[in-house]
Amino acid sequence: MKRFLPFVKTPPVVSLLRLSGSIGTGNRSALSDEALAPMIERAFRRGKPSAVALLINSPGGSPVQSSLIGARIRRLAEEKNVPVLAFVEDVAASGGYWLAAAADEIYADESSILGSIGVISAGFGAHVFLARQGIERRVYTAGTSKSMLDPFRPENPEDVERLKSMLQQIHGNFITHIKTRRGSKLKEGEDLFNGDIWVGAQAVEAGLADGIAHMMPHLKERFGKDVRLRRYGPRRSIMQRFGARIVGDALGAIEERADFARFGL
Repeated sequence: MKRFLPFVKTPPVVSLLRLSGSIGTGNRSALSDEALAPMIERAFRRGKPSAVALLINSPGGSPVQSSLIGARIRRLAEEKNVPVLAFVEDVAASGGYWLAAAADEIYADESSILGSIGVISAGFGAHVFLARQGIERRVYTAGTSKSMLDPFRPENPEDVERLKSMLQQIHGNFITHIKTRRGSKLKEGEDLFNGDIWVGAQAVEAGLADGIAHMMPHLKERFGKDVRLRRYGPRRSIMQRFGARIVGDALGAIEERADFARFGL
């Protein structure tokens, strides 16, 4: 209509990206760069949105996928000169907070959980169980580190030190990202990178968020009461549209539920 009636005023449009679930690859995670790339690209490139809003509800996951998704958002935001606003629902923790930090501003509910700026690796040891059952496991490798952290063999102190070194490197990358994105907003004199979490106003006080606000009231206050949302989401297959589930989806749902449970959700 505007093309034929150029004097007609068009209400501001905000592109909305919902980033909900665990971060990883394959069928077991809701969020990955490969799955989100098309919707992120459309959100920034279709028309000229007044802003892109990220509605985040994620307990985290893969640090690499978090970095790829966040980098894509920042690249397009700078290329298109579009501000990015993040709104946290239940949780933006670990990789979920990495995504939130890709925004220019972060807003949360009074009860939202933010932070968990740390790195974790968890496993199990079953060598004692195997020995009690009289089971002998045979492993042959070419390369002294090929069987590192094998859960069916006794823990090797050298492997543990190597793993800790890797976690420290990834943690350092996480810290650099948050310091780069939040800068002087971060509260001085407080350890924000020990894996701890903050709730609502505490997160604002610590500089991890910019304020307490819900998405629609904030967008209306900022862009006017006529602001419109243009929603973008991942394309679903025909099987998914009809509610079909496969074993991988079911396992993924269980794992995701466990991730959220870590934060009492």
